[in-house]
Amino acid sequence: MEKGSLSTLNWIHRFIDETPGDEQVNSMPRQVPRACWSKVNPTPTPNPLVRLWSSEMAEDLSLEVKESDILGGKKIVVGMIPYAQRYGGHQFGNWAGQLGDGRAITLGEVNTGKEILELQLKGSGVTPYSRFSDGKAVLRSSIREFLCSESMFHLGVPTTRALSLVTTGEEVMRDILYNGRPAPEPGAIVCRVAPSFIRFGSFQIHSITGDVETLRSLVNYTVRHHFPTHNTETDDDIIEWLKFVADDTALMIAHWMRVGFVHGVMNTDNMSIHGLTIDFGPYGWIEDFNLDWTPNTTDSGQKRYRFGNQADIAAWNYARLLESISPLLEKPEKLNQALDFYYQSYQKHSNDMWVGKLGLDYFKNGDDELIIELLRLLQIVETDMTIFFRILSTIKEPKITNFWEAFYSREGIPEKEWNNWLEKWWNRVKENPDQEKMKTFNPKYVLRNWMAQLAIDAAERDDFSLAIELYHVLKKPYSEQPEYEEKWFKKRPEWARHRVGCSMLSCSS
Repeated sequence: MEKGSLSTLNWIHRFIDETPGDEQVNSMPRQVPRACWSKVNPTPTPNPLVRLWSSEMAEDLSLEVKESDILGGKKIVVGMIPYAQRYGGHQFGNWAGQLGDGRAITLGEVNTGKEILELQLKGSGVTPYSRFSDGKAVLRSSIREFLCSESMFHLGVPTTRALSLVTTGEEVMRDILYNGRPAPEPGAIVCRVAPSFIRFGSFQIHSITGDVETLRSLVNYTVRHHFPTHNTETDDDIIEWLKFVADDTALMIAHWMRVGFVHGVMNTDNMSIHGLTIDFGPYGWIEDFNLDWTPNTTDSGQKRYRFGNQADIAAWNYARLLESISPLLEKPEKLNQALDFYYQSYQKHSNDMWVGKLGLDYFKNGDDELIIELLRLLQIVETDMTIFFRILSTIKEPKITNFWEAFYSREGIPEKEWNNWLEKWWNRVKENPDQEKMKTFNPKYVLRNWMAQLAIDAAERDDFSLAIELYHVLKKPYSEQPEYEEKWFKKRPEWARHRVGCSMLSCSS
């Protein structure tokens, strides 16, 4: 065996050993009752090639070898027992029944000696949960997943990770905007990594179908292995665990708001029990500051998952998790404590976030009014969120003229109102904001959709240099990096305003 290869890793299988599952190795889409997982093998691909590689993730796994055949689903090695997870979910507020890993296959868990991590191939073929799809992924969506997950990690946002992106050497038919015009696209597979890929929907599917036995087994497994300081012996114990989940979830959302990230499809099956950002589909970073913006074309009318609604949607999703756990409690009404705790926790994390973004010493009475006024001003004319807050982290005097670069147009800017707000803020920070701290809360570089699209365009021409460059730039999002400033620290270009993949994305993205 090669040193630092997938074959030499310490593979373990706690999830399939300790929870009920479907032993039949059969990828035929079907209902799978009373199971947390189904054994299934990746669909072999004709010509897998590793194109993107996370050196940090590889180091955490002690991997030195880029094995295209394994990471591209062409073969498995001794120690792996591949499976797809079964879960359900509320999608856009409606119960969707059995969902599950329709295009993701877990290879197993790896004990690194420091932690246990699950490795999963996304885009590796049909599973029992694929329904009417082919279980594959395209290069476009895979580049977005790889770059975003690694970018989020370096931004300090709780997230799943990516190890590799492999092109498969085959074409996949996709209807990117669901308009009846499918077209062939190059296929790809991302190997993603997390402590587990258990979701809110993992519990929902058993609870809603009345399978309390499997529900209890999954809860006990989850707490035993992933929340070892907690237990499930009493109602109060379960509540304390759920409060922990609430806090992790609230912290994640506060980080999203801090960096201007919009997930785009916050269904309950896309909510990690670990409070990690998971399932990077029609996401986007705020370009012009707009609390009502959503990148998801499917959500363009309802705007359920818009930027400013993410904290409330997380609460709604968390309430569905509480409902799913309720059959295990003698007094389910106690769950109200956990929901209240979510709101309290989010408020605390949000306040802490604003302390950092604005360079305050602490959050005090009156700061909320300062923030509300700021949010109002940011939306009067198109204002680039990332650039605005980065400039705010550097100015020496409170004048709106310092911020011209952050506005898409100088027409209509309420200069007097801006100068009044800046003066209020300047006085609040006693003319001495903690700008070094601010620079650790206000990134200079984020993965804007137009940046990802440029990398995708080049990669579809077999040129991965831009994707690799962005991977390296985004590893240091808070650093100045003057060599990249002109190229990547700038507002959305006009060509990207209405381009598919930049302003318009679907769940196929």
